[in-house]
Amino acid sequence: MILLMTILRRWRLAWSGALLLGAASAGAQLVPGLPGGSGGTGGVGRPSVPSLPTAPTPGVPGVGDRIGDVTSNVRGAIDPVTGRLDPVRASASELAAARIYRLDELVRANRERLEMTDFGPAVRGQVIAVDPDPATLHAALTAGFTRVAEERIEGLDIRSVTLAVPRGWSVNRALSRLRRLAPAGRFSANNLHEQSGGASAAGDAALLVQRGGAPGSAIGIIDGGVAAHPSLRSAVQQRGFVAGAPRASAHGTAMASLIAGQGPVRGAAPGTPLLVADIFGADPAGGNALALTRALGWMVAQRVRVVAVSLVGAANPLIERAVQQARARGTWVVAAVGNDGRAAPPAFPASYPGVIAVTAVDGRGRVLIEAGRALHLDYAAPGADMGAAGGRGAVVAVRGTSFAVPLVAGRLAQHIRAANVLASLDGEAAQRGARGVGRGILCGNCRTPIRNASRR
Repeated sequence: MILLMTILRRWRLAWSGALLLGAASAGAQLVPGLPGGSGGTGGVGRPSVPSLPTAPTPGVPGVGDRIGDVTSNVRGAIDPVTGRLDPVRASASELAAARIYRLDELVRANRERLEMTDFGPAVRGQVIAVDPDPATLHAALTAGFTRVAEERIEGLDIRSVTLAVPRGWSVNRALSRLRRLAPAGRFSANNLHEQSGGASAAGDAALLVQRGGAPGSAIGIIDGGVAAHPSLRSAVQQRGFVAGAPRASAHGTAMASLIAGQGPVRGAAPGTPLLVADIFGADPAGGNALALTRALGWMVAQRVRVVAVSLVGAANPLIERAVQQARARGTWVVAAVGNDGRAAPPAFPASYPGVIAVTAVDGRGRVLIEAGRALHLDYAAPGADMGAAGGRGAVVAVRGTSFAVPLVAGRLAQHIRAANVLASLDGEAAQRGARGVGRGILCGNCRTPIRNASRR
């Protein structure tokens, strides 16, 4: 009990800081592991995590590939047969405790690459200056920061300068110092974003790489890599933005099938070409803010009009600027509200202005008990009692707000040429005005029946 109270005090402090600075992070969802994988956590490239104990266990190895699902990492939270969440284990305190354990373990397992900041894990010893002017850079360098890298983000008018913090300083201390030195400057940690769905990629999963199709007509996915599956017959292009990418992941594959699936899984926009940006790969620091920004810039450069982002993390000035510029160039971003429950702070990027924020409903049209929130909510879509593409051609049961995003993205793409895109999309939304579903529920008939999905 003392341990739990300590954890909850830390969680409340994190919430307070998030609300003061407009920052937040939110959890993830569940998709069973691809056959052959370890199950329970997402993607590839990070050590697998055992089921989360009810108290910390000394020497617990590693942390999940994609940080994982806050509910799937609590032992017994989801019934493996029914897929239903135990509402007791899904309480706010359990979700908070599970998330803190999970993130702490991620940093502990990758101390050389990561450190814990006020708003979650970030790349160790680095801060990012966004479009800094000469005076800002001079002040930083004079204070002992070192310029590590500088780039113009492809497709976006953004200049990013990565600075190494002075030796012995934490990222938190470095950001505090920079904001005092240059109050008008924009600085951020290179925060990690959670791949919002717990899943494991099979080691023998073949990466799906198909060339062809007009990029401008494609729907974008920023996630893990996409594996071959009988449901995926459309043109697919994949590009990696971190070490070991692109690389097949269960979560990315499920996302792709829910957008473009034909056959065992039918997506919201069957046969639509896909551009996939893998920002996780085999990198312990996968999902970082700089990789996500580069991926979005690539989508904009390829004239992609709709991008699905089932990732959640802290508010970040670099990503916020990238989203602003993407919208100004005609690209819509669709993002999940996360899975840490309604008591969690608002999720990002879903909470940025202009982003389509999505929650999920079950087979009865009820908002999922574990669904998080954003500063605004646009739509809901199915996120439970359904199947998606898994490994070796299987259809697997999935659950979470993560899997509502590709359904909304697929439908949004069908209205993209309308004079008023959202008004046109509203025309097919059900339960408009109902509590908790934003502008309404989209794609309510898009579920692949659960009876066709394998049980794990």
